[in-house]
Amino acid sequence: MLKICLQDFDGSCKGSAASGEWGRPIDAMAKGRPMLEKKARIADEAEIVDEAIVSRRSVRAFLPDMIDDNTVRDILAVAARAPSGTNMQPWRVYVTKGETKQQISDAILSSGIRAEKADWDEYRYYPTQFFEPYLTRRRANGFGLYGALGIGRREVDKMRAQHDRNFVFFDAPVGMIFTIDRRLNQGSWIDYGMFLQNIMVAARGRGLHTCPQAAFAPYHRQIRPVLNIPDEEIVVCGMALGYEDTSKPENGFRTDRVPLEEWVTFSE
Repeated sequence: MLKICLQDFDGSCKGSAASGEWGRPIDAMAKGRPMLEKKARIADEAEIVDEAIVSRRSVRAFLPDMIDDNTVRDILAVAARAPSGTNMQPWRVYVTKGETKQQISDAILSSGIRAEKADWDEYRYYPTQFFEPYLTRRRANGFGLYGALGIGRREVDKMRAQHDRNFVFFDAPVGMIFTIDRRLNQGSWIDYGMFLQNIMVAARGRGLHTCPQAAFAPYHRQIRPVLNIPDEEIVVCGMALGYEDTSKPENGFRTDRVPLEEWVTFSE
């Protein structure tokens, strides 16, 4: 059974699926009754897993507290249980800290290539032109984030400065760069998404936060020489990993989700 321990910021564990210590005690009426005990434990497992998923969000300011390599290894090992067609496991990860991470930041920020001019020549993340309902959702996300930071709609320089914080991994102590063999097809990219989600959920189970960052993809020419990434690999994205800095206003911003009724169809 996968061990999941959702930690508070004081390091205490809310629950562990391996130890049988859950977020709340098993109902007294269930004790000694195997079926009721099983149902109670399933409910508690669901609560822990759901909390890890729901509490995941894109954190854009991190504390400098270092993450040890074994924790990163554990997260990636768990995440690699993601499904992939014929078990191809198409992911490759470059974990960076310290000087190497700084070299990536310096290479991108000194390139003189503004984000709006960056060439998405390996793959395109967004449509060439946005349309509804996606345009409205995109605008709400941008206005909400900049509003939390006190940045007005015409303060372009401040918007650019905030976007550039992507390239310092929002000050997270760990920055990861993800690549995929360019000979693989769309199915492997779907598999890759499940792997990335596993990383983010596994991080939450350890009291950590993440921010997936497609912003790195068009800067593959700056990243490749730092990490010795071969030409046959496409830079998919980056990801920041660390402890959330709860004092920063940008981390108070929350996105919403469209009601199920707008995108789910049930048929019998």
